[in-house]
Amino acid sequence: MPAIARLGTLYGTGLGTYRWVVERSFAWLHGFRRLRIRWKRRADIHEAFLKLACCLITHRQLGSFC
Repeated sequence: MPAIARLGTLYGTGLGTYRWVVERSFAWLHGFRRLRIRWKRRADIHEAFLKLACCLITHRQLGSFC
């Protein structure tokens, strides 16, 4: 079962590093206004925007490697 470290946990415990990655990912997704405020009631449209946001985030991150 996945576990996310509590706030203030040191990175040496093995759990602290994962918390920052998860929080950073949520912050990136929260940067997309259409996902932050759900305007559409249909779940399939919301899921499509979520997938599009994930693709854009991945594209941005891959661009920094090249």
